[in-house]
Amino acid sequence: MNNIKINIINHPLIQHKLTFIRDEKTGTKEFRELLEEIAMLMAYEITREMPLEETEVQTPVGPCKCKVLSGKKIGVIPILRAGLGMVSGVVKLIPAAKVGHVGLYRDPETLKPVEYYCKLPTDVSERELVVIDPMLATGGSAAAAIELLKTKGARNIKLMCLVAAPEGVKVVNDAHPDVEIYTAAVDECLNDHGYIVPGLGDAGDRIFGTK
Repeated sequence: MNNIKINIINHPLIQHKLTFIRDEKTGTKEFRELLEEIAMLMAYEITREMPLEETEVQTPVGPCKCKVLSGKKIGVIPILRAGLGMVSGVVKLIPAAKVGHVGLYRDPETLKPVEYYCKLPTDVSERELVVIDPMLATGGSAAAAIELLKTKGARNIKLMCLVAAPEGVKVVNDAHPDVEIYTAAVDECLNDHGYIVPGLGDAGDRIFGTK
């Protein structure tokens, strides 16, 4: 699958922390903390093109022309439930961001996404939305979440995940070629159960300690 389009964030700190997240010996507390830290670092990378405008402030020494964000609005949309583990890291970096939620689960038989919840900021059409989910496996949930956002008026969407499978990237590329995907790693493939190999297991279970 050499024709997939994706942005891999190779920052050394992200790659270092990802190693410990993958480790099966990493406990729930450490997993949550690492996921939050990586989410913040990834948000730093994907917002580097945000527009700036000039302003002037008074320092203790004199006036200074500086740069500030030009007011572009950001929305953070975690896909429930695992996406919740990344929200705090992103919001710490961008405290003015509004947070919406999309609830999707993967049917264990068909591996297709099923929607059960959607609550979004009222002005999604005016915001750059960052959809977040630790794992981009089959791509079904991400593609469905993006489609749902588009039906609600969203026009500018990015997808941020921790680990992706080539199969999932291709599904999102094909369904939404206008959506940029950012990840810390693209792994080998999916297994017969739809899990990323080698991946890191079930992110939701590891975040919430449910297995």
